[in-house]
Amino acid sequence: MVTSQTMDDNFYKEILNSLQDGVYYLDRDRVITYWNRGAEQITGYSAEQVIGKSCRNNILNHVNDRGLVLCNDHCPMAATMQDGEPREEYVYLHHSEGYRVPVQIRSTALRDESGNIVGAVETFNKGVSPEKTERRIQKLQQTTLLDPLTAIGNRRHLESRLKISMLEFHENKLPFGLLFCDIDHFKNLNDTFGHNLGDEMLRTIAQTLRANIRESDTMGRWGGEEFLIILQEIDVDSLLMIGEKLLHLVRKSHLTLPDRSDVYATISIGGTLVLGSDTIDSVVDRADRLMYQSKANGRNRITLG
Repeated sequence: MVTSQTMDDNFYKEILNSLQDGVYYLDRDRVITYWNRGAEQITGYSAEQVIGKSCRNNILNHVNDRGLVLCNDHCPMAATMQDGEPREEYVYLHHSEGYRVPVQIRSTALRDESGNIVGAVETFNKGVSPEKTERRIQKLQQTTLLDPLTAIGNRRHLESRLKISMLEFHENKLPFGLLFCDIDHFKNLNDTFGHNLGDEMLRTIAQTLRANIRESDTMGRWGGEEFLIILQEIDVDSLLMIGEKLLHLVRKSHLTLPDRSDVYATISIGGTLVLGSDTIDSVVDRADRLMYQSKANGRNRITLG
């Protein structure tokens, strides 16, 4: 029997499904009871995969920019259901394909007719719009500057940006810095799990890095398992802060194998600021050497110089 309440529910769900923002509901036990199309598109998880599951299972596995997992003791939704206060946070969710996506989340309490809290709703949207990402990819494709495996800029793209950055530094005194990143134990990863998973890990880390740098910065694949990030108008403190954030986010990203076990990887980073005496080769070589210092000192860290 179709009731007016059922019709109202369907009407509102259609409205929610038309939104680009992700929307989902939790009951008091933190079980997901609704998941809209926007949530599917942003996370890669379908409604069938998550409805009826507890968010305690860390489906989205929210972390902050220090790598702190929020889904256990720091869940904004749980706090909102406790005190009824809405919350907003900028976090990084785990996409179904393994990489991290920056999102702005908002949690609000759901109440029954008597005003009792019966659950919570979270809305979230991506920190970088799909339209901007698509335009960036199209531009790279048109100028043959795209790495085909990872869908980020290739070495030719990076060398072009380095020339521009060096010119702006000498002519206009605009400083820039480099983060030279290398995946730790990548050969062991390939030998243990195969090259297909190695390629997936390259793509996952590439997407995590690209999604979590500033709009003004440039990153790409330098070669093999190496990535280079060019950061404009930056000082040493900001260089360290961004490098440490990327370390945390890569360390918290993972791929899930068919047996449902997870595979993680880390990166080592060398960071440096351009000097007045530098050439392109010298500043890149310095960042590269500093990255190898991070490797020698235990990996999964950043070394500045």
